[in-house]
Amino acid sequence: MTEVNLPQFGMGMTEGTIVRWLKGQGETVVEDEEIAEVEAEKVTVMVVAPESGTLSKILVQPGETVPVFTTLAIIE
Repeated sequence: MTEVNLPQFGMGMTEGTIVRWLKGQGETVVEDEEIAEVEAEKVTVMVVAPESGTLSKILVQPGETVPVFTTLAIIE
């Protein structure tokens, strides 16, 4: 099991908002594949899968704003 956390993309970044998931729960993902779009500090950035596997659980839904390092999803 691997947690997909919201990275800190810049020194001043404290939170991010999930814009959309590019992969759905239960889908296969490949390491370094873009899986979510996040808006942070008026910039849209992509979150990538830290490893290959199945996106088993999405914990943060589109529109939700969370602090950096929050677990967004689980890959099995």
